[in-house]
Amino acid sequence: MLENQLLHSSHQPVLLTEVLTALQIQPDGSYLDCTYGRGGHSRAILSQLGNNGKLIAFDQDPEAIENAQQLQQLDSRFTIIHSSFDQLKAQCQQQNIFNKINGILLDLGVSSPQLDNADRGFSFMKDGPLDMRMNPQIGESVAQWLAKAKVAQITEILKIYGEERYAKRLANAIVAARTETPLLTTKQLANIIATAHPAWEKDKHPATRSFQALRIFINQELQQLQTTLPQAIETLAPLGRLAVISFHSLEDRIVKRFMRDQAKGTHFPPNLPIPAAMMKPNLSIVGKPIYPSDQEIRANPRARSAVLRIAEKCE
Repeated sequence: MLENQLLHSSHQPVLLTEVLTALQIQPDGSYLDCTYGRGGHSRAILSQLGNNGKLIAFDQDPEAIENAQQLQQLDSRFTIIHSSFDQLKAQCQQQNIFNKINGILLDLGVSSPQLDNADRGFSFMKDGPLDMRMNPQIGESVAQWLAKAKVAQITEILKIYGEERYAKRLANAIVAARTETPLLTTKQLANIIATAHPAWEKDKHPATRSFQALRIFINQELQQLQTTLPQAIETLAPLGRLAVISFHSLEDRIVKRFMRDQAKGTHFPPNLPIPAAMMKPNLSIVGKPIYPSDQEIRANPRARSAVLRIAEKCE
């Protein structure tokens, strides 16, 4: 009965079977789910752990924490930590499991429940307060930042984090609109961008890239990822697995380069005849990138841009 309770979840975790295979779960092993969300991956990992197994999950979102605390009460093998995943090294040191973790999962980006809740301000399809913070209790919202940001600042954010071709044009439109009325809701911003955008992409809302950019910026997502990946290697036990699911090119590029560089080992000046034994790689890349099947995309359209990369810590 307990196992059924743990596995029950309306949330559809992306690439679930592939993640479980990637982590090579040992019944008595210790694992980290760095982005609990609504616990789809966590519940599946727990279902494969034995009585002595351990799973620690992280999340910034108070709603996710509330959900996870219910699971924690049901299962003593599970611990939830209200924190961003860039604190994983310190947290593992506190719990005396540093360098003893058998597998780490990073499921990046925004979760489906966050998108579905208009009050969180992540979606341009639903009207709600223009917030977008993963943890609404910390930092400033998108509305607060846009109220004072200069055209050049907005342009930079849209261009870098959204890869938006018309970043300056959209930034000018946003600043012009806020002089007329405060920008407080998602629909306001989406309509401003839709009106100003000169080239709508097929099957994509013109505000998609801008909302992505503002969300990534306001939550410092890429900086957190860059800080976390080296910690993950340190935290893993030898032969432990790191599995990372990315949803857009900026995240995936960071993950790909990091794994590639760590698999090469110590950096030496080019053209030096360095023996392979001296290279000391930290990671071994496992297989090729994994993408959702057509069947999964049909069942869960939000999985369509996902890519899973896997690496194993060297002995």
